[in-house]
Amino acid sequence: MVVDDGRTPGPRPVALITGASTGIGAACAVALARKGWTVAAGVREASGTTAPDEPHVHPIELDVTVAADITTLDDRLTAVTGDRGLAALVNNAGIVVAGPVECVSPTRLREQLEVNVVGAVAVTQAVLPALRRGGGRIVNISSISGRVALPLLGPYAASKFALEALSDALRVELRDDAIPVTLIEPGSIATPIWEKSLRAARADQAGWSPAQRDRYGRKMRAALDRIESERGRGLDPACVARVVIDALTARRAPARRRVGVDARGLRMLDAILPVRLRDALLAAAGRRISGPGNPGDA
Repeated sequence: MVVDDGRTPGPRPVALITGASTGIGAACAVALARKGWTVAAGVREASGTTAPDEPHVHPIELDVTVAADITTLDDRLTAVTGDRGLAALVNNAGIVVAGPVECVSPTRLREQLEVNVVGAVAVTQAVLPALRRGGGRIVNISSISGRVALPLLGPYAASKFALEALSDALRVELRDDAIPVTLIEPGSIATPIWEKSLRAARADQAGWSPAQRDRYGRKMRAALDRIESERGRGLDPACVARVVIDALTARRAPARRRVGVDARGLRMLDAILPVRLRDALLAAAGRRISGPGNPGDA
């Protein structure tokens, strides 16, 4: 069991973080390294920008959707961990597929689930032997969207709902192994994931039918414009990193931790409001964002 005393004593424990090139993953890698950990930072390309000045952060090529990267992962980790095993796995790799459920293509939906759900499970399965050797913990980076599904983010929410369910099951299944599983549920965080999703969402609209553009075009454009204007106002990824460290070093690992006032508030409203009222409020908010007139106007 790892206990936080400001800096971890003894041999440096080893953590694997997926999606560690930027954003939350990079922030976690730097924060853990500065707390006395050795970090295997999973990046899709060797030139990933995790933390070039941190000697205890070791980038490893890891695309969670590539079978060869998964099957060789345990062997490649051994080069970093030796016989110690893993003290932590942080499943952070993820993408956002945005758009109306009616318009999202099966290909894009599969891509969303492949990265955010199947990839997280594949990595977990691959490194469980190392986690058992190291007496490790698992932290899965979810989202408040894994508890409350917002319109135009249905595919993303579906992936996070699935991750939450799998994490809940895994936490019980690994109880006898003393491997805790914690879900982190951030609200709005200022990370590059939204910049990438905005580009992809605008490109996806090129495949919409004229009727779909007429019905959803204005709503989608207004939602994307709002995300773009507010993306820098989210919490710093370092705020999430601090919560991750707490989950990895607390005497008792929490099952869930929410990050941000918006995440806590949205979850509270979802818990106390009747579904019909909640849906009406979300629909009204969408109308205010897109403005009056034809809902499409693409």
